[in-house]
Amino acid sequence: MIDRRAFLNLFPMAGLMAVHPGHVLTSTVAYIPPQDMDSDRRYWWRLLYRIAHPVWFYLSRGELKKQMPVEVNPAYHNQADRARYTHLEAVGRTLSGIAPWLAATGLQGEEAQQRDMLRAYVLEGLSRMMDPASPDRLNFDQGGQPLVDGAFLCLGFLRAWHILWEPLDGVTKKRMIKAIQSQRIIRPPQSNWLLFASLNEVFLLQAGEKPDEQRLWEGVHAFEQWYLGDGWYGDGPRLHFDYYNAYVIHPFLYQIYRVLMQTGRVEEGKYRQVVQRMQRYAEEQERLISPEGTYPPIGRSIVYRIGALQVLADAALQHLLPASLVPAQVRCALTAVMKRQFEAEGTFDANDWLQIGLCGHQPEAANNYISTGSLYLCTNGFLPLGLSPDDPFWTDPPADWTAKKAWSGKAFQADHAI
Repeated sequence: MIDRRAFLNLFPMAGLMAVHPGHVLTSTVAYIPPQDMDSDRRYWWRLLYRIAHPVWFYLSRGELKKQMPVEVNPAYHNQADRARYTHLEAVGRTLSGIAPWLAATGLQGEEAQQRDMLRAYVLEGLSRMMDPASPDRLNFDQGGQPLVDGAFLCLGFLRAWHILWEPLDGVTKKRMIKAIQSQRIIRPPQSNWLLFASLNEVFLLQAGEKPDEQRLWEGVHAFEQWYLGDGWYGDGPRLHFDYYNAYVIHPFLYQIYRVLMQTGRVEEGKYRQVVQRMQRYAEEQERLISPEGTYPPIGRSIVYRIGALQVLADAALQHLLPASLVPAQVRCALTAVMKRQFEAEGTFDANDWLQIGLCGHQPEAANNYISTGSLYLCTNGFLPLGLSPDDPFWTDPPADWTAKKAWSGKAFQADHAI
């Protein structure tokens, strides 16, 4: 539990309003007082709302480019270059993380109100970002980076198709499809980038368009060859000791194979194999979380914060946790990490934009391709908010996670390999 001052600092305000088609969106500041401060779910959704709100509120008004700062590691002097990409990064990555919550059922009270408001911002924002006349028309095909975040945008649609894709008007759908098709000019390197191209084609397939078969299957076949064992894929032929199995590889492969199986393009056995590997990696991720709610700051892109644990979050969302993990221990472990990271001073600026860092404001920790928009991959650590509030993930009593049990002398389960 955090004290009242820490809680007030974490959630200083939230915009409350009703959104109607054709109306200009405005924000009315209203503080929602804390009530059940022991509720993990309340903590999660309020925090996710705080992270996502500036992105989608300003995009819905056509002011994202005007309002969002562009921070980079000062050692690289590349702020102007990253500004070409940072807004689509923020939008695509945030959508992929908030999509399950936007589609969640059984919400009530404050959570339902805030979620519904954010969903209205998202639908309006998606229209504005595709409008050629909008000041927030986003870059989908200039440079290589848009391939990454066009794919994260598609990942968001795939995670909540009936909530995010189906309600869009026909013009916006056509513009979105054309924008994703325009990314076919971007040739991905032999790495996790192949999965961005593959997932884009899976999105187009889901939308009723003809996919580019070569781009679709190149990533699929490459990662069949790059599986190294025990839940780990190489990022290319060799192992990269970082969190890209979580940031991209497992979550993207899961969605790609899910759609390919549902459309009869791969056998169920192949899909089940991908799931088994994902489950093992999720099991390993849970064991990496220390009793204090930390995990090793290893590898590239560490400033994506809890996005590094996306596979564990995704497995919980899909009810695919391995038998060795009960949902409550995963909930408690992820909550501990969130508190360590997002309560650190400097995580947010004065206007609630994320700042670069793993735990607080640490711009020197960023790689040269990272800017403010990149940081919003952290929302993918919140995927279990797509589970209804009465799901055992939320309702089961608190439980210690593996490292907390192990380092306090309690009994814990032996590990294994697959």
